[in-house]
Amino acid sequence: MAYQVINGVRVWGTPDSGAMSQAATCAEHGNVVQALLMADHHKGYSQPIGGVIVYDGQISPSGVGYDIGCGNKAVRTNLRAADVRPALPTIMDAIARQVSFGVGRVNSEKVDHPLFDDPDWGVYGAIGKQEHDKLKTLARDQLGTVGSGNHYVDLFEEPSTGRLWVANHFGSRGFGHKTASGFLNLAAGREFLGKAPGESMDQPPVLLNLDSELGDMYERAMKLAGRYAYAGRDYVISQVLSLLGAKSEFEVHNHHNYAWREMHGDKETVVVRKGATPSAPGQLGFIGGSMGDISVIVKGKDSDENRDSYYSTVHGAGRIMSRTQAAGKMNWKTRTRSGGQITLERMREAVSAYGVELRGAGADESPFVYRRLQEVLDAHADTVEVLHVLKPIGVCMAGADEFDPYKD
Repeated sequence: MAYQVINGVRVWGTPDSGAMSQAATCAEHGNVVQALLMADHHKGYSQPIGGVIVYDGQISPSGVGYDIGCGNKAVRTNLRAADVRPALPTIMDAIARQVSFGVGRVNSEKVDHPLFDDPDWGVYGAIGKQEHDKLKTLARDQLGTVGSGNHYVDLFEEPSTGRLWVANHFGSRGFGHKTASGFLNLAAGREFLGKAPGESMDQPPVLLNLDSELGDMYERAMKLAGRYAYAGRDYVISQVLSLLGAKSEFEVHNHHNYAWREMHGDKETVVVRKGATPSAPGQLGFIGGSMGDISVIVKGKDSDENRDSYYSTVHGAGRIMSRTQAAGKMNWKTRTRSGGQITLERMREAVSAYGVELRGAGADESPFVYRRLQEVLDAHADTVEVLHVLKPIGVCMAGADEFDPYKD
């Protein structure tokens, strides 16, 4: 087996002490069946990124995290990359103009969607009219916006075929963030819309019993936020396809911040994946690398090790440097940074050398702050099969120094 067992935690890749400590804390609280760390793991809020905690009858709002339903959608188009290369700078300009990137942004066009008639909005109505109206208005305003941080819209070439792919990465935006903070507040006896106190990154997980009223309400709200994230990613991909004059021929779409009810052995469990991709046998997933590295489409293997992983794999390459280490500390009054290890110039030179047309992005998203994707994929070689290798040719993100509380 390619994983180690450290203090009961199944660990793929090189153990990170901060993430290990968080996983051990999670394993000590609640009805835990198993705790696991994928090879791209690093420290997160309460439950580590790349962490998977399997529960019996419980769900964890802190484990799912603030960016409920964050995930990826990738489509193979009917175009070849060579068809768009001559106009790539113009195309990337158009994507940056038309798709809404950045913190707190609302869509330039109001997007109507059947989701807004979903009966699970009644969860918020049960909490209160103000809560329902505020979150539904925010959700309507932000559907189809991408946000900032590591959220993106990319164009890829599949070198083996020359085909053009389009992919994106983001979640449920402010609606998901306020849902998460609201239920964390309710679990602590605070008002749903109250201001949460500054809590430690290493705090124990917040757990709700699924058979409790609050646990049932959270699960329904989480699923609604997940459907909202899917709708947003669908909308943005359709925008880009329209810009390209392209059609989708094949699609892969998955969450990596979510809780799933799954049968493992003969027992129903709740698998809370934070920064981890589901990988059941035959299940497809899109895993993104940095903007100077490959991304891949994978398929879960029917193997003993994949069963041991509770059908989970990496969601990306995994950070090896924090945002502040990379870009320095931001003074929001003067809008200047100090103490960073990576400059924007160095980042742009590296990305350009890799053949990528870049729009936006700060030094905290440079290729230097991530592992190589192949390194973490190798650690999971017995759990997933790589079907398609994709090389980025166009990357669009929010501009440097965009503060976004909704990023994962």
